[in-house]
Amino acid sequence: MGRHHSPNTETTYATDAARSRRRARRRTVSIATILVLGVATGAGFAVRGGLLTFAGSCEDDAVQLDILAAPDIAPALDEAAELARDQDVTSDGRCLDVRVRAEEPHKVAGSLQGDGAPEFEVWVPDSDLWVDRASLGDSGEELTPAGNIASSPVTMGMVPSAAKSAGWPEKRYTWAELTALATKGDKLRLGAADPARSASGLLALTKIGASAAKADGPQSDTQVAATAKLLAERVSGSDTRALQTVARDDSGTEQGDPRRNQALIVSEQAAFTHNREAGEDGRLELFYPKDGAPRLDYPYTLVDESHMSTDESRAALRFMTLLGEDDSRGLLQKHGFRSGEQEEPAEDLVTAAGGREPQPYATAPAEPPAPKDLQATLGMWTITVQSARLTTVVDVSNSMGETVPNRGQSRLEVTKASLVRALSQFTPEDEIGVWEFATYLDGTRDYRKLVETRRLGDRTGGGTTQRERLTAAYRALHPKPGYTGLYDTSLAAYKDAQKSYVKGKFNAVVILTDGANQDPGSLSRRAVIDELQRLADPKRPVPLIAIAVGPDADEKEVKEIAAATGGSGYQIDDPTQMQEVILKAIIAAGGN
Repeated sequence: MGRHHSPNTETTYATDAARSRRRARRRTVSIATILVLGVATGAGFAVRGGLLTFAGSCEDDAVQLDILAAPDIAPALDEAAELARDQDVTSDGRCLDVRVRAEEPHKVAGSLQGDGAPEFEVWVPDSDLWVDRASLGDSGEELTPAGNIASSPVTMGMVPSAAKSAGWPEKRYTWAELTALATKGDKLRLGAADPARSASGLLALTKIGASAAKADGPQSDTQVAATAKLLAERVSGSDTRALQTVARDDSGTEQGDPRRNQALIVSEQAAFTHNREAGEDGRLELFYPKDGAPRLDYPYTLVDESHMSTDESRAALRFMTLLGEDDSRGLLQKHGFRSGEQEEPAEDLVTAAGGREPQPYATAPAEPPAPKDLQATLGMWTITVQSARLTTVVDVSNSMGETVPNRGQSRLEVTKASLVRALSQFTPEDEIGVWEFATYLDGTRDYRKLVETRRLGDRTGGGTTQRERLTAAYRALHPKPGYTGLYDTSLAAYKDAQKSYVKGKFNAVVILTDGANQDPGSLSRRAVIDELQRLADPKRPVPLIAIAVGPDADEKEVKEIAAATGGSGYQIDDPTQMQEVILKAIIAAGGN
């Protein structure tokens, strides 16, 4: 014992490759787990059947097991732990002393990525996505999911008057159709927990994106962005706080406190708990989207199993088997959960939670979203709720004057037009500036600052806005008689962005170049990468986004430089793709 972590919320989602590696490791561990589970379960049955006896109480020789659980399921696990003590449940002849503590999963996921060792043996978050997040990188703890002990579909709840107006329970909706009710006008006040801190919020927003894409195709991004913007205005820090925003009476769309929500993205279990305590008018009615509800899946996860004693690991698995037995399944249902593998929910559970036929509450769950889809959604959310602070750094070396095939314009002319178009995607609260670079543009320096990074809505003394200044600066760029001074410029722009970092905004440097570094007097690539890695500060993240344009660009080079800061590098053949790639890169960096 004596192991400890401090929570840290600055975490990232795993790549598909990382997930594959973890799954391979989990398969290896699971063989031993099955063998141990068989021994532990057999011993438990033997004790209950009277085949094994012990002299006196085994309380003094109990195996202590510390469990950190999501706040919604912690009370149920605490009751199960009390049940284990009351019934003298044992593992290998030793009583189980299980202690349960509640903690938000996003905080635990962050803490498990740090140095040191946790002071708990089992973690039960509300979703496997937190296990993926915590497992990213080489510094994270070894996590071994042993099975899912409960589940709860993510739905949309409405106060009775709003539900009735929407045709509940007879009328069915897709996720896209449900959110359209709230985004078209102000007739329905919709809230949610922060998708950066809530599995319910993130799973639902990802599903809304997939639903809109299926219905609207290329126009889907507009609806998802509108939904994110709406949720950002009424977002809560946690699922518990989100439930506290629900209207306390059955207020219609024209009455009631405008600060309170009439609809909420919520899990079935959370609605169950809310309805149990709310009055008749304050209860929620649940819509189960017909295109499938994502589910919270409560993975029972062993933490740092290789450093657990044999008694601890067996006790952990014994407690998990207890949760699958009839008494504990009934206990979980009493708290509003479906069992881990349960497809057909108990009728009284659904009714108490606010469901009713013909809502499709018993349909198969939606397929879990891929890690890349979760990352993209989180990136989009980040950009929505956080204003951007970007420094654009544009290559103006002589090669940028070369003509783009089939365009009749130079690379720089097309790049400039793309930058101006991309500028229209940002709000007056976003901050953007521009540098140019080649070689020896300003004495011995390869770069020159043209417009300071400021709010696009700010005005100069002459009344010109920052957006207008940037537009003019972009259009005035022209090729210079120099080469590509990429290394020194990247390092200088990164240092400047770090120095002027603004907390609460998405800070980044965007570098646009058409070639590899051609400055013989600059630092080496290795030296630049090492220095960027040394400077990178997770508490003040400034991802570098590098976009290489044209056939002479070095994709490997820009990717390595960008990766050193937590950013990303891209190579495109056509500068007209630049606007799309810039926005894609910002979303990807926001997801990280």
